[in-house]
Amino acid sequence: MPNRALRITALLLLAATPVVAQSSRPYTEGPVTQVSYIRVKPGHFDHYMAYLAGSYKQLMEAQKKAGIITAWAVYASPERDEADWNLVLPTTYRNMAALDNLEDRTEPIENRVFGSMEKSNEGSVQRGEWRELVGSRQLRELIIR
Repeated sequence: MPNRALRITALLLLAATPVVAQSSRPYTEGPVTQVSYIRVKPGHFDHYMAYLAGSYKQLMEAQKKAGIITAWAVYASPERDEADWNLVLPTTYRNMAALDNLEDRTEPIENRVFGSMEKSNEGSVQRGEWRELVGSRQLRELIIR
């Protein structure tokens, strides 16, 4: 008798378990890319590119190795006017959840690459003389099934 009662209880529990329906959407949500639109100021393109090829590349590659990001790149584009951007810096994350507690995971890497917070701030001020952040966007890839 006890086995039969146990089986009936198990069947009732299985029947009460909600069934997760598969989405009828024709896509799945994929990676997330943060895009920074940069306007390099006249006469400073080589300075800024040297930074991107140095510390920035070190930072991005260390984050990639740590599994924080999946990809990064640098794209150039002719600006439409003197206030438009001329470089794009996309950084791709596996998914939206990868952005949770991002600073906690990236700060140790930034400290290794840039040194102290004071040095990092000095570098940021210097880069501000070379370039201007025109804007940024967050893109979510939708993978068509």
